Amino acid sequence: MTQTAYILLGLIAGIFGGMFGIGGATILIPALVYFFGLTQHQAQGTTLAIMVPPIGLLAAWRYYQSGNVKLGMAALICAGFLVGGYLGASFAQNVPELLMRRMFGIFLMLVALKMIFTK
Repeated sequence: MTQTAYILLGLIAGIFGGMFGIGGATILIPALVYFFGLTQHQAQGTTLAIMVPPIGLLAAWRYYQSGNVKLGMAALICAGFLVGGYLGASFAQNVPELLMRRMFGIFLMLVALKMIFTK
């Protein structure tokens, strides 16, 4: 049953990721923490491992086929993300669990408020 639940979670996150460019922070991390019992750190690390093949390849390929990928921009952001991801992950390892969860929640709340109240 757990394996089926993992696949279902991946399917749901993939659908939302393909539609809206979201999935990791907004769907996978909360689901892994609250439904599957992972710590915040485990959920974030697992989500990073999850996102590499499916989003980096198939969803981006589909957008590219439709002319909706700016390769030069993506390459530069990818380079920054590579270094930034390592630095952020290194920093996160020293943040207490409760503080990490609260920081993550505040981040999501600020993004939501910005999207709700901005024209």
